[in-house]
Amino acid sequence: GRMKPVIVVHGGAGRIFKEREEGCRVGVVRAALRGYGILKQGGSALDAVEEAVRLMEDDPHFNAGCGSVLNEKGEVEMDAIIMNGKNLDSGAVSAVKCIANPIKLARLVMEKTKHMLLTDHGAHVFAQAMGIPETPGEKLITERSRERWKKNLEPDSNPEEFQKDLGTVGAVAIDSEGNVACATSTGGLSNKLIGRVGDTACIGSGGYADNSSGATSTTGHGESIMKVVLARLILYHMEQGMSPEMAADTALDYMKTRVGGLGGVIVVNNSGEWAARFSTKQMSWATVKDDQLHYGICPGERHTKSVDEALASESEGF
Repeated sequence: GRMKPVIVVHGGAGRIFKEREEGCRVGVVRAALRGYGILKQGGSALDAVEEAVRLMEDDPHFNAGCGSVLNEKGEVEMDAIIMNGKNLDSGAVSAVKCIANPIKLARLVMEKTKHMLLTDHGAHVFAQAMGIPETPGEKLITERSRERWKKNLEPDSNPEEFQKDLGTVGAVAIDSEGNVACATSTGGLSNKLIGRVGDTACIGSGGYADNSSGATSTTGHGESIMKVVLARLILYHMEQGMSPEMAADTALDYMKTRVGGLGGVIVVNNSGEWAARFSTKQMSWATVKDDQLHYGICPGERHTKSVDEALASESEGF
């Protein structure tokens, strides 16, 4: 292939509490470095985004996999999607329980079925058929998620206040063959109704990938994202000639003015230009291109290190 590989990841848009900033920063950097490692060895964009997201699902700092927020009944219900820009194949799962890595299940839906989205019980049956081990629900619940759930049950609580700290995770990449892919995974909204599915599992909202323009993964208020089909809207703007940054800002601005929704997005176009943009207070993100790692959380924040330096210091934190 001719293309220089690029990966961009996000750990969710919202308000990231001070005590969690470091963990989120380390988590997205680790995921980006791992995904880039796959791309550098000639691996596919699909494998890179799946692996980056899997790492973040396993990291309790993020609202996906282990660390997911709880629904009204105190259970974890997760959504995930993956998409291949080469042929527009996609796989997704929604409202799945007792699975450590919903993104792996989404990939299997894409590759082992004729369908694109499996939900709840059906997804569970499929996971069993694929030999995916069941993880007891409690194993996915962190102390932090349980505390938040309890707080939100109090009569004078305002769950919306807490939902600003969202933490969906996602990744987009372009590989040396010029193929793009996206992956997104989430535990959804804290204290959501049972069976609530947000934007993440919905193609064109939680993510979209098309080799002819690029790939994007979104995070933020799911219902708002669905109203404007945010991921597809960004690619549409790029098809009209906008840069990834311009397309992201234009789409986020539209979502804010039209439906009052806040969020964040990561984008890579088919020539390897990237963007990480958000209308929320913060979004943890990291990207690797040309063996340079860039990462940040706050508006205008951007740290840069060489990949070698980052890998060497990874064990020590950032």
